[in-house]
Amino acid sequence: MDIIIVDARIQDRHPEITDEDVLTAWKNAINVVQRVTSEKDFTVAVGADIKGRLLELVATEDSGHTVRIFHAMTPPSEKTLKELGLIR
Repeated sequence: MDIIIVDARIQDRHPEITDEDVLTAWKNAINVVQRVTSEKDFTVAVGADIKGRLLELVATEDSGHTVRIFHAMTPPSEKTLKELGLIR
């Protein structure tokens, strides 16, 4: 089972988004894609939080199966919605 960590910088940048919101959106992801870069791979997702808001989430995973969600915002950007195939 993966350990999921919500990075504290999310709350610093978006005080309206709680750790519970992030974890709920991650567990309720509508769509998830791997963003492969030359430096590191990221998981990008959009999911609904406990308030019914759509959150954009970006996370990394280490070899020990620890997922660190380091970015969350609402509403999701148009770029991310396109990347996930949720809009044209």
